[in-house]
Amino acid sequence: MTAAGRSPIHWPSEAIWQAVVADVPDFSVEVLPSIDSTNTELMRRARAGRCDPVLLVTEEQTAGRGRLGRPWQSQETAHAHAQEQGPSSLMMSLGLPLRPKEWSGLSLAVGVSVADSLQPAIPRKESGVPRVGLKWPNDLWLSGDRKFGGILVETASFMAAPGTMAAENDTALRYVVVGIGLNVLARPGDGMTTQPACLTDIDPRWSAPEALLTIVPPLIKTLKAFARTGFAPFKPRFAERDLLRGRQVHLSDGTSGTASGVTDDGTLLIDTAAGLQAVTSGDISVRPVGQPLPGQST
Repeated sequence: MTAAGRSPIHWPSEAIWQAVVADVPDFSVEVLPSIDSTNTELMRRARAGRCDPVLLVTEEQTAGRGRLGRPWQSQETAHAHAQEQGPSSLMMSLGLPLRPKEWSGLSLAVGVSVADSLQPAIPRKESGVPRVGLKWPNDLWLSGDRKFGGILVETASFMAAPGTMAAENDTALRYVVVGIGLNVLARPGDGMTTQPACLTDIDPRWSAPEALLTIVPPLIKTLKAFARTGFAPFKPRFAERDLLRGRQVHLSDGTSGTASGVTDDGTLLIDTAAGLQAVTSGDISVRPVGQPLPGQST
């Protein structure tokens, strides 16, 4: 039994490696019982010159972070069903050297990949199955404006390992760290205006290990495709899951308007009283009307 009283979790490390190794021969999978943040750890390694392709998974995250430094921590769920399914959250980071033609829109492409992997076919409204949607720029929601996942993309200068071909002068090559956090099981929503969603809202059979195996191999193919083409080919698939399009939204700077989709490079378009406004900065938070802006109480 683990310290939390659970049976050991059987992560599909070998299956993921076998699915990925043909595309990334030096790929590795690491699972840690606990860490401050998987993204922070891979960025630490990158700064120390360790830029190997790796998937880092943890069963407990004590200082996880999302966009704008917001916390994303694991939540233990004590009931028997949760112990059978493993962690209540999936916390992972994928590190990969990448040389894309254009970085803009990468988090949106990642969101498309994760959403399509978890729900390959968008359910009809009459089915009663909640639709997996994307909230620009990096959140995964279920219909009803309930967040169940987030994406954090960071990059570091690529440092060539000793004994390998030097890459210091190749400014286009960088080490990208894609962090993904998903609520797999129900978690408390105390004090929140909208209760958080989870994967088992879609299908009660989901578990963290199954979600990991489902997400990672297609994600690596997505990153490689993005390096070749940029975001434009992903735009139609993003549009199918865009939960903001056509809705009134507020920006964190006080601007209001109607979300009007995204451009070929992933820029968000807002139709405001002053005209069409392009939103690209990571410091701008977009919320549907009725939801609080950062710094406001929930």
